[in-house]
Amino acid sequence: MSRPRTSRRLALALPAALGALVLTALPASATSSPAQIATSKTNGVAYLKSLQAADGSYAGSGLSNEWAFSTFAATGTAVVDVYPGGDMTKNARTVYRNLLSTAGWPQAAPVVTDYERGTLNAYAAGIDPARVSASRNLVAHVYSYWQTAEPGYFGPSGNFNGTVFAALALRGAKTQSGADRIPQALTDSMVTRIRANQHADGGWTYQKGEGNPTVLNSASDVDMTGSAMAALCVSGVPNTDAGVVRAKNFLKSTLVSGTGAFNSLYGVNTSSNGWGVAGLNACGFNPQTGDFLTGSGKTPVDFLIANQYNPAGGFKYKPSDTAPTAYASIDALRAVAGGGFTTAPPVPVTPGAPRWVAQSAFTAGTATKLALSVDDGAGNLKVCSVAFTPTAATTTLGDVLAAATTGATPSGCVTSVTPASGTGAITAVNGKANSGGNTWKISVDGSAFAGALRETVINVGDTIALRWGA
Repeated sequence: MSRPRTSRRLALALPAALGALVLTALPASATSSPAQIATSKTNGVAYLKSLQAADGSYAGSGLSNEWAFSTFAATGTAVVDVYPGGDMTKNARTVYRNLLSTAGWPQAAPVVTDYERGTLNAYAAGIDPARVSASRNLVAHVYSYWQTAEPGYFGPSGNFNGTVFAALALRGAKTQSGADRIPQALTDSMVTRIRANQHADGGWTYQKGEGNPTVLNSASDVDMTGSAMAALCVSGVPNTDAGVVRAKNFLKSTLVSGTGAFNSLYGVNTSSNGWGVAGLNACGFNPQTGDFLTGSGKTPVDFLIANQYNPAGGFKYKPSDTAPTAYASIDALRAVAGGGFTTAPPVPVTPGAPRWVAQSAFTAGTATKLALSVDDGAGNLKVCSVAFTPTAATTTLGDVLAAATTGATPSGCVTSVTPASGTGAITAVNGKANSGGNTWKISVDGSAFAGALRETVINVGDTIALRWGA
């Protein structure tokens, strides 16, 4: 996600035995039938399970297969139900959670997309991304890449996909109860930036286009169009919105009549096709009817299934390939299964396995982070990650704001709080005081805004939003 995706697709190594399997021809029907899709899902899940290492892992340093978790969830397979050799102690969810909790994850010089990838796949695996462990809060990590000088962007704005995947992660990875965990002001800021980067042809690329007519008038990419339109739709933009319709029409314009494939900047391939279909799925467009049924009676789903090895289940990256690839298989199967870029975790079938796992309380003395936004009601939104070391199982809003004055990334999120100690209503933040019916209010994990009190209890992983207003 932090660079053009072609190199990531081609870098994957494959089990040698899988390359020798024969592609099974499918009936030449106008659209893939429910039975064909069900078979594709069954075989595809079996292939993804074959990618699991003996220690239960899918992910590690650098390029990894953890995107399989969002695909498993889309197929209705709980990640906790995926384990090698009948050893449930090595289930993929537990192993992944342990990896995310290590100090060395994701890499020595992490980028925002590392944490967005982690958020999307932890959520799909049934790991609350804000409560991975006492020390790991993926949502807070994403918040730390907020661009103060360019509000609405996450990570360097020149690498626009960081902002697209911020929207997918922060809006797509909901709370355990299914609520949107971030405030509307933050959602709106990301939507504004995504809209500003839409090209004249209706699509997007990974590069920043805002303010650059050359980029905005250049050809768009199927991959990023799928992810950007999905980011709009998971952010609450309806699929009747003009920008979303333009994106749909761009994808339609790239269809290859004879196969149903999207002709991407990287040529015809299943990964690009999968991302395009995932965007359609996320926005509620049927990729097998209407605009996406070609004159030759083919659809993008037909193209994907035509490039799947059956019964082995893996997908080729390009039609000319002679072996499946892991990354292409993950992208393609997620799309065939009807998924977007993440899916709420299915209920496990393993006896006793919970749907969700999450850290339940702070650990005194263990450094951690919380996600905080401060909205002054005048369009000046501040977003940051607050680093602090709790002294008990819970903390208070007053203590979090005090920590934010010196331990926020980016800095400047909180410069002053009144009162600075004790209990009672917070009457001013960053020099802006309560005035009549306009006061400082707090929302936690998307709850309704209520009066902000210094003694308000804050729990591990809470996403905190402060807002000044009526």
